[in-house]
Amino acid sequence: MYQFMKGSAHQLAAPEIAVAAIPEDERVWVPQAPDVWFRPLMLNTRHGQWCNLLRVRRSGVLSRHLHPNPVHGFVLKGKWHYLEHDWIASEGSYVFEPPGEIHTLTVPDDCAEMITFFNITGCMIYLDGDNKHVGYEDVFTKIDMCRKHYIDVGLGADYVDQFVR
Repeated sequence: MYQFMKGSAHQLAAPEIAVAAIPEDERVWVPQAPDVWFRPLMLNTRHGQWCNLLRVRRSGVLSRHLHPNPVHGFVLKGKWHYLEHDWIASEGSYVFEPPGEIHTLTVPDDCAEMITFFNITGCMIYLDGDNKHVGYEDVFTKIDMCRKHYIDVGLGADYVDQFVR
């Protein structure tokens, strides 16, 4: 049996995360695009990994992207799909994204809100319609986004530290 000190970077779970993955305080959601937010759960700087909830309150294309590593997802609310596939990820669906596959995440018109848990290692490489690189995100850009947002909403720059491992 392992024991970890509270606040340790090696802690297995932070109680505040385990209790309330979907926070009551709206300020915890970090804006990513119009009507798109993420809620960090774990930001692992040692392995370039992050786990978060993605919340979307609009229909249409969110992004065209790929990952150099596998991605795992679990739909908590609503539904979405990839333009490149004929399946729909709905509430309770597990999603596996193979490395290197280009996919275009889209939320249908009849979905008012989508929330999906994602576990990502490496980065997201954003592409335009011609598959040209137009941006990226990794654990460090996620931390920077969180820090700026948490300062702006009054939670403080160090609020993100509880999610960093």
